[in-house]
Amino acid sequence: MGELILLRHGETEWSRSGRHTGRTDVPLTSRGEEQAKALAPLIAARDVAVTLTSPAQRARRTAELAGLTTTEVDDRLWEWDYGAYEGRTTPDIRQDRPGWYLWADGVPGGETAGQVGARADAVIERVRPSLAEGDVALVAHGHVLRVLTARWLGLPPDAGRLFRLDTGTVSTLGTEHDRSVIGSWNVPAR
Repeated sequence: MGELILLRHGETEWSRSGRHTGRTDVPLTSRGEEQAKALAPLIAARDVAVTLTSPAQRARRTAELAGLTTTEVDDRLWEWDYGAYEGRTTPDIRQDRPGWYLWADGVPGGETAGQVGARADAVIERVRPSLAEGDVALVAHGHVLRVLTARWLGLPPDAGRLFRLDTGTVSTLGTEHDRSVIGSWNVPAR
């Protein structure tokens, strides 16, 4: 049985400055490209049967630089839709909404944690049969991968808040004794 290999895209200008980057298609920085290239040896050591990426160029470029050349875009791997908070930082949002917390308070005009969870469930359902053939790589974004992890573990979508995920990292999800587990988490290439 293969594992799910989760790659969070490399750094972007917006991720570096803490801006919520849902559907705005920003490119990797030069550091982000280096992070993605550094993942290649980790990926080369795996038996990847299937690779799905978010449509965002930052995810597709990360997959390419990490050596995942045969990929399929899956729209369900887009980052959380932050609605009116797209491009804003948490401190900026808290000027208008003191104490705001994405996982508890949501976003006006965007997605709920439950909606992101439904997308994650659909991705898991899609790739589960492919795990019999080898590993499945998913290249996407911090919040959607955190929600996907919660759902893999049978937790509610908002439990994604428990799994910090940095740019340019790899994590693995698998099973032990027929139970879903985290194999590794938030591992930088260097």
